[in-house]
Amino acid sequence: MKHYEIERSEAQWREALSPQQYAVLREAGTERPGSGAYLDAEDEGLYRCGACGAPLFRSDAKYHSGCGWPSFYEPVKPDAVEELTDTSHGMTRTEIRCARCGSHLGHVFEDGPEPTGLRYCMNSVALDLERR
Repeated sequence: MKHYEIERSEAQWREALSPQQYAVLREAGTERPGSGAYLDAEDEGLYRCGACGAPLFRSDAKYHSGCGWPSFYEPVKPDAVEELTDTSHGMTRTEIRCARCGSHLGHVFEDGPEPTGLRYCMNSVALDLERR
């Protein structure tokens, strides 16, 4: 098991997060498509991990993908997130977690816009927007 900079017991995470945040961030759940607070957000700022506050995505890398979740074409820096193979739901996908605390954020797909061609499809509840 990987050791993260921020480590808490599941009881501590449960106490620190709302039930919806816990279900997504710690149990790799997914919010309903089209329901997230940041889906259509156009505010400038920095998207941080909803569990530990680590910087993850800049608003200028956000775009409207039409997938039902906030999408970004790149993280704030390559090592801000970690990628894991996810074989749940009868398919193989690339799961994205916060590199600082290991919380589940969403998945990345190779159908995004230039300059990266990537779509980081994130759960709004897994993020916290620090507006400029």
